Amino acid sequence: MIEVCSFHEGTLPLLVSVPHDGCHIPDVIRERMTPAALALQDTDWHVSELYDFARDMGASMIVANYSRYVIDLNRPAGDEALYEGQVATGLCPESTFGGEAIYRDGGVSGEEKAHRVARYWRPYHDTMTSELARMRAKHGVALLWDAHSIASSVPRLFDGQLPILNIGTNGGASCSPRIAAAARGVAEASRYSWVLDGRFRGGHITRHYGRPGDGVHAVQLELAQRAYMDEQSAVFDRARTSGLVTVLRSMLEACLQAATS
Repeated sequence: MIEVCSFHEGTLPLLVSVPHDGCHIPDVIRERMTPAALALQDTDWHVSELYDFARDMGASMIVANYSRYVIDLNRPAGDEALYEGQVATGLCPESTFGGEAIYRDGGVSGEEKAHRVARYWRPYHDTMTSELARMRAKHGVALLWDAHSIASSVPRLFDGQLPILNIGTNGGASCSPRIAAAARGVAEASRYSWVLDGRFRGGHITRHYGRPGDGVHAVQLELAQRAYMDEQSAVFDRARTSGLVTVLRSMLEACLQAATS
């Protein structure tokens, strides 16, 4: 049986979370899905590969192995809406970002949703909770970096084209001002377009775990996929990645410095 997530324990008070890079779908769910769903078009393609360097830095890393179509780990278990007035993609999505049906037979019942929470959602979050507590006890502080990517243009979810770097701190509530300023400073110095707390200001993971008063800081970074891949084929483009990885490393280092100093 495939594990819910892959986890690596590091030495720094830094945990990189990659909740939407998984592609596995259990057969019992797969057989009910439409062709549009089976294309997995809303996957955060190659994000764990982009952040491979974080392990060498000494960061801990948790990566989901199951598709967000099975369950969205960045949504609350109660499935409350995160962005008021925006399209809600849901805990167990029933349509793609483009509005295409995911299931041929309707959707996901309440009983099935509860099963998926217990089977897939809870282990990922239990692992994060435990690791952040370990970091907090050992270092006095913990920094959670929630790593995402999305197509540059998704008309159903937002207007126009996203900046490359979409930094989310839930309006400053999920981390200290010094950490937000550190992320912003690296973005400003880079060649990439960026925004702080724009359309993607942080999902459930950022909002739930970011408790600056308790020494746990959380930042979400949503990357526009054109920065590192061909968005039509989902092919990873290594020629585009070196500059981006340099910026990602600098951003993590700057934010960690701000968290621990």
